[in-house]
Amino acid sequence: MPILKSLYQSMCNFLKSLGVFVMGNAAPTAEALPKAMVEVAPKFFNIRGSFKIGGVVDVGTQTSLVQRPSGKWLFLDSYTLTDDVLESVKSLTNNGDDVEAIINVHPFHTIHVEWMTNAFPEAKLFGSQRHKEKFPSLKWESTLVEDPTFPSLFSDTLEFEIPKGVDFISANENVHFSSVLAYHKDSKTVHVDDTWMYTKLINKVALHPTLAQALEKRAGAADDFENWMKNTLSKWDVRNLCAAHTWYLLSSESLNGRLQQALSGVKSTLDAHRKKYGVASAVSEKVESQ
Repeated sequence: MPILKSLYQSMCNFLKSLGVFVMGNAAPTAEALPKAMVEVAPKFFNIRGSFKIGGVVDVGTQTSLVQRPSGKWLFLDSYTLTDDVLESVKSLTNNGDDVEAIINVHPFHTIHVEWMTNAFPEAKLFGSQRHKEKFPSLKWESTLVEDPTFPSLFSDTLEFEIPKGVDFISANENVHFSSVLAYHKDSKTVHVDDTWMYTKLINKVALHPTLAQALEKRAGAADDFENWMKNTLSKWDVRNLCAAHTWYLLSSESLNGRLQQALSGVKSTLDAHRKKYGVASAVSEKVESQ
Protein backbone atom coordinates (compact mmCIF):
# COMPACT_ATOMS: atom_id res chain seq x y z
CA MET A 1 0.00 0.00 0.00
CA PRO A 2 2.73 2.57 0.78
CA ILE A 3 4.29 1.87 -2.64
CA LEU A 4 0.95 2.35 -4.41
CA LYS A 5 0.34 5.57 -2.49
CA SER A 6 3.79 6.85 -3.45
CA LEU A 7 3.25 6.00 -7.12
CA TYR A 8 -0.18 7.63 -7.10
CA GLN A 9 1.17 10.81 -5.52
CA SER A 10 4.05 10.97 -7.98
CA MET A 11 1.59 10.72 -10.85
CA CYS A 12 -0.61 13.44 -9.29
CA ASN A 13 2.39 15.75 -8.89
CA PHE A 14 3.44 15.11 -12.50
CA LEU A 15 -0.04 15.87 -13.83
CA LYS A 16 -0.31 19.02 -11.71
CA SER A 17 3.04 20.20 -13.07
CA LEU A 18 1.46 20.02 -16.53
CA GLY A 19 -1.52 22.05 -15.36
CA VAL A 20 -3.89 19.08 -15.28
CA PHE A 21 -6.59 19.16 -12.58
CA VAL A 22 -6.44 16.16 -10.26
CA MET A 23 -9.58 15.39 -8.26
CA GLY A 24 -8.99 15.60 -4.53
CA ASN A 25 -5.72 17.53 -4.84
CA ALA A 26 -6.90 21.03 -5.69
CA ALA A 27 -6.24 23.71 -3.08
CA PRO A 28 -9.37 25.59 -2.02
CA THR A 29 -9.83 29.14 -3.26
CA ALA A 30 -10.21 31.95 -0.74
CA GLU A 31 -13.92 32.12 -1.55
CA ALA A 32 -14.32 28.39 -0.86
CA LEU A 33 -12.52 28.38 2.47
CA PRO A 34 -14.52 27.57 5.60
CA LYS A 35 -15.55 30.61 7.63
CA ALA A 36 -13.11 29.72 10.41
CA MET A 37 -10.14 29.63 8.01
CA VAL A 38 -8.71 33.03 7.05
CA GLU A 39 -6.21 33.48 4.24
CA VAL A 40 -3.96 36.16 5.71
CA ALA A 41 -1.51 35.76 2.83
CA PRO A 42 -0.94 33.13 0.10
CA LYS A 43 1.31 31.11 2.41
CA PHE A 44 -0.32 31.94 5.74
CA PHE A 45 -3.72 30.79 6.97
CA ASN A 46 -5.16 31.59 10.38
CA ILE A 47 -7.74 29.16 11.75
CA ARG A 48 -10.09 30.51 14.40
CA GLY A 49 -11.23 28.36 17.28
CA SER A 50 -13.38 28.50 20.38
CA PHE A 51 -12.28 28.67 24.00
CA LYS A 52 -14.89 29.46 26.62
CA ILE A 53 -13.99 30.71 30.09
CA GLY A 54 -16.19 28.93 32.59
CA GLY A 55 -17.96 27.36 29.65
CA VAL A 56 -19.73 30.67 28.95
CA VAL A 57 -17.55 33.52 27.65
CA ASP A 58 -15.86 32.65 24.36
CA VAL A 59 -12.49 34.43 24.20
CA GLY A 60 -11.37 32.49 21.15
CA THR A 61 -8.22 30.58 20.30
CA GLN A 62 -6.31 29.74 17.12
CA THR A 63 -3.87 27.78 15.07
CA SER A 64 -2.06 28.99 11.97
CA LEU A 65 -0.85 27.09 8.91
CA VAL A 66 2.32 28.44 7.27
CA GLN A 67 4.13 27.26 4.15
CA ARG A 68 7.91 27.13 3.94
CA PRO A 69 9.91 27.79 0.73
CA SER A 70 10.34 24.01 0.44
CA GLY A 71 6.58 23.66 0.01
CA LYS A 72 6.17 21.97 3.38
CA TRP A 73 3.74 23.34 5.96
CA LEU A 74 3.96 24.23 9.65
CA PHE A 75 1.21 24.47 12.24
CA LEU A 76 1.61 27.15 14.89
CA ASP A 77 -0.35 25.85 17.90
CA SER A 78 -2.70 22.88 18.08
CA TYR A 79 -6.45 22.92 17.61
CA THR A 80 -9.15 20.33 16.96
CA LEU A 81 -10.19 21.13 13.40
CA THR A 82 -13.78 20.86 12.26
CA ASP A 83 -14.45 18.52 9.33
CA ASP A 84 -14.68 21.31 6.76
CA VAL A 85 -11.47 22.98 7.95
CA LEU A 86 -9.66 19.65 8.06
CA GLU A 87 -10.72 18.95 4.48
CA SER A 88 -9.35 22.32 3.33
CA VAL A 89 -6.10 21.79 5.25
CA LYS A 90 -5.63 18.39 3.65
CA SER A 91 -6.26 19.88 0.21
CA LEU A 92 -3.47 22.37 0.83
CA THR A 93 -1.05 19.91 2.39
CA ASN A 94 -1.18 16.87 0.12
CA ASN A 95 -3.65 15.04 2.36
CA GLY A 96 -1.60 16.08 5.40
CA ASP A 97 1.61 14.46 4.17
CA ASP A 98 3.27 17.86 3.67
CA VAL A 99 2.70 19.01 7.25
CA GLU A 100 6.30 19.09 8.44
CA ALA A 101 5.86 20.20 12.03
CA ILE A 102 3.41 21.19 14.75
CA ILE A 103 4.88 23.98 16.87
CA ASN A 104 3.11 24.56 20.19
CA VAL A 105 4.13 28.08 21.12
CA HIS A 106 2.22 28.58 24.40
CA PRO A 107 3.08 26.38 27.39
CA PHE A 108 -0.47 26.57 28.77
CA HIS A 109 -2.31 25.91 25.50
CA THR A 110 -2.51 22.13 25.74
CA ILE A 111 -6.14 21.04 25.27
CA HIS A 112 -5.81 20.15 21.57
CA VAL A 113 -2.25 18.79 21.44
CA GLU A 114 -3.21 15.10 21.37
CA TRP A 115 -5.86 15.57 18.67
CA MET A 116 -3.46 17.47 16.41
CA THR A 117 -0.75 14.87 16.91
CA ASN A 118 -3.12 12.04 16.00
CA ALA A 119 -4.45 13.93 12.97
CA PHE A 120 -0.93 14.53 11.58
CA PRO A 121 1.14 11.66 12.98
CA GLU A 122 4.11 12.13 10.62
CA ALA A 123 4.66 15.76 11.60
CA LYS A 124 7.48 16.64 13.98
CA LEU A 125 6.10 17.73 17.34
CA PHE A 126 7.59 20.74 19.12
CA GLY A 127 6.59 22.21 22.45
CA SER A 128 7.74 23.65 25.75
CA GLN A 129 9.02 21.80 28.78
CA ARG A 130 5.50 21.98 30.21
CA HIS A 131 4.08 20.31 27.09
CA LYS A 132 6.54 17.47 27.46
CA GLU A 133 5.74 16.99 31.12
CA LYS A 134 1.99 17.06 30.49
CA PHE A 135 2.11 14.57 27.62
CA PRO A 136 5.22 12.41 28.23
CA SER A 137 4.00 9.60 25.97
CA LEU A 138 3.97 11.77 22.84
CA LYS A 139 6.95 11.76 20.48
CA TRP A 140 8.41 15.20 21.14
CA GLU A 141 11.41 16.66 19.36
CA SER A 142 14.34 17.16 21.74
CA THR A 143 14.60 20.90 21.04
CA LEU A 144 12.19 22.93 23.17
CA VAL A 145 10.49 26.03 21.76
CA GLU A 146 12.14 28.06 24.53
CA ASP A 147 15.65 26.81 23.65
CA PRO A 148 17.99 29.43 22.13
CA THR A 149 18.65 27.12 19.16
CA PHE A 150 14.99 26.66 18.25
CA PRO A 151 14.53 29.76 16.01
CA SER A 152 17.25 28.59 13.62
CA LEU A 153 15.19 25.51 12.68
CA PHE A 154 12.66 27.57 10.74
CA SER A 155 14.56 30.79 10.04
CA ASP A 156 13.77 30.66 6.31
CA THR A 157 10.13 31.35 7.14
CA LEU A 158 9.68 32.60 10.69
CA GLU A 159 11.33 34.65 13.40
CA PHE A 160 10.58 33.92 17.05
CA GLU A 161 10.69 36.02 20.20
CA ILE A 162 10.11 35.21 23.88
CA PRO A 163 9.32 38.17 26.15
CA LYS A 164 12.04 39.10 28.61
CA GLY A 165 11.41 40.06 32.22
CA VAL A 166 8.40 37.77 32.64
CA ASP A 167 8.02 34.11 33.60
CA PHE A 168 7.74 31.95 30.50
CA ILE A 169 6.11 29.15 32.50
CA SER A 170 4.54 30.71 35.56
CA ALA A 171 4.22 28.78 38.81
CA ASN A 172 0.69 30.20 38.91
CA GLU A 173 -1.22 28.20 36.29
CA ASN A 174 -3.72 31.04 35.89
CA VAL A 175 -1.01 33.36 34.56
CA HIS A 176 -0.76 32.81 30.82
CA PHE A 177 0.97 36.03 29.77
CA SER A 178 4.09 34.71 28.10
CA SER A 179 4.46 32.69 24.91
CA VAL A 180 6.69 32.32 21.88
CA LEU A 181 5.71 34.98 19.35
CA ALA A 182 6.13 33.98 15.70
CA TYR A 183 6.72 36.51 12.91
CA HIS A 184 6.08 35.44 9.32
CA LYS A 185 8.53 37.49 7.31
CA ASP A 186 6.83 37.30 3.90
CA SER A 187 3.42 38.53 5.07
CA LYS A 188 4.62 40.57 8.09
CA THR A 189 2.22 38.64 10.29
CA VAL A 190 2.59 37.93 14.00
CA HIS A 191 0.99 34.81 15.45
CA VAL A 192 0.72 35.35 19.20
CA ASP A 193 -1.09 33.73 22.10
CA ASP A 194 -2.06 35.84 25.11
CA THR A 195 0.95 38.19 25.22
CA TRP A 196 -0.52 40.57 22.62
CA MET A 197 -4.29 40.65 22.22
CA TYR A 198 -6.84 42.15 19.84
CA THR A 199 -10.43 42.66 20.95
CA LYS A 200 -12.56 43.05 17.84
CA LEU A 201 -15.65 44.26 19.73
CA ILE A 202 -13.90 47.45 20.84
CA ASN A 203 -11.17 47.44 18.15
CA LYS A 204 -8.40 47.48 20.74
CA VAL A 205 -4.85 46.12 20.74
CA ALA A 206 -3.66 45.41 24.30
CA LEU A 207 -1.34 43.33 26.42
CA HIS A 208 -2.66 40.36 28.36
CA PRO A 209 -4.10 41.48 31.72
CA THR A 210 -1.85 39.15 33.76
CA LEU A 211 1.31 41.19 33.10
CA ALA A 212 1.60 42.30 36.75
CA GLN A 213 1.60 38.68 37.96
CA ALA A 214 3.91 37.53 35.16
CA LEU A 215 6.73 40.01 35.77
CA GLU A 216 9.69 38.36 37.46
CA LYS A 217 9.98 39.35 41.11
CA ARG A 218 13.38 41.02 40.80
CA ALA A 219 14.90 44.40 40.12
CA GLY A 220 15.00 45.33 36.46
CA ALA A 221 12.28 42.95 35.25
CA ALA A 222 9.95 45.78 34.22
CA ASP A 223 12.77 47.45 32.28
CA ASP A 224 13.69 44.16 30.62
CA PHE A 225 10.13 43.63 29.43
CA GLU A 226 9.70 47.18 28.18
CA ASN A 227 13.02 47.10 26.33
CA TRP A 228 12.22 43.69 24.85
CA MET A 229 8.96 44.92 23.39
CA LYS A 230 10.50 48.10 22.02
CA ASN A 231 13.37 46.14 20.45
CA THR A 232 10.99 43.60 18.94
CA LEU A 233 8.88 46.32 17.36
CA SER A 234 12.03 47.95 15.98
CA LYS A 235 12.81 44.67 14.17
CA TRP A 236 9.32 43.65 13.07
CA ASP A 237 7.05 45.67 10.80
CA VAL A 238 3.73 44.17 11.91
CA ARG A 239 0.95 44.41 9.32
CA ASN A 240 -1.22 41.52 10.50
CA LEU A 241 -1.87 40.36 14.05
CA CYS A 242 -3.25 36.87 14.60
CA ALA A 243 -4.05 36.78 18.30
CA ALA A 244 -5.57 33.86 20.15
CA HIS A 245 -7.71 36.23 22.18
CA THR A 246 -9.99 37.31 20.78
CA TRP A 247 -9.54 37.81 17.03
CA TYR A 248 -7.23 38.65 14.13
CA LEU A 249 -6.43 42.10 12.78
CA LEU A 250 -5.38 42.54 9.16
CA SER A 251 -4.02 45.87 7.96
CA SER A 252 -2.34 47.40 4.93
CA GLU A 253 -0.50 49.74 7.30
CA SER A 254 1.90 49.06 10.14
CA LEU A 255 0.35 48.07 13.46
CA ASN A 256 3.51 48.97 15.38
CA GLY A 257 2.03 52.25 16.55
CA ARG A 258 -0.96 50.50 18.07
CA LEU A 259 1.32 47.98 19.78
CA GLN A 260 3.44 50.82 21.17
CA GLN A 261 0.24 52.39 22.51
CA ALA A 262 -0.57 49.06 24.17
CA LEU A 263 2.84 49.19 25.86
CA SER A 264 2.18 52.76 27.00
CA GLY A 265 -1.10 51.51 28.43
CA VAL A 266 0.72 49.32 30.99
CA LYS A 267 3.05 52.10 32.22
CA SER A 268 1.40 52.13 35.65
CA THR A 269 1.90 48.35 35.96
CA LEU A 270 5.58 48.62 35.06
CA ASP A 271 6.10 51.61 37.34
CA ALA A 272 4.45 49.79 40.25
CA HIS A 273 6.84 46.87 39.74
CA ARG A 274 9.84 49.23 39.63
CA LYS A 275 8.69 50.88 42.84
CA LYS A 276 8.39 47.53 44.61
CA TYR A 277 11.43 45.68 43.25
CA GLY A 278 13.66 48.41 41.86
CA VAL A 279 15.36 48.96 38.51
CA ALA A 280 18.43 47.30 37.08
CA SER A 281 21.64 48.66 38.50
CA ALA A 282 23.80 50.91 36.39
CA VAL A 283 26.57 48.31 36.62
CA SER A 284 24.47 45.48 35.18
CA GLU A 285 23.10 47.74 32.44
CA LYS A 286 26.64 48.68 31.43
CA VAL A 287 27.75 45.04 31.30
CA GLU A 288 24.79 44.05 29.10
CA SER A 289 25.49 46.87 26.67
CA GLN A 290 29.11 45.85 26.12
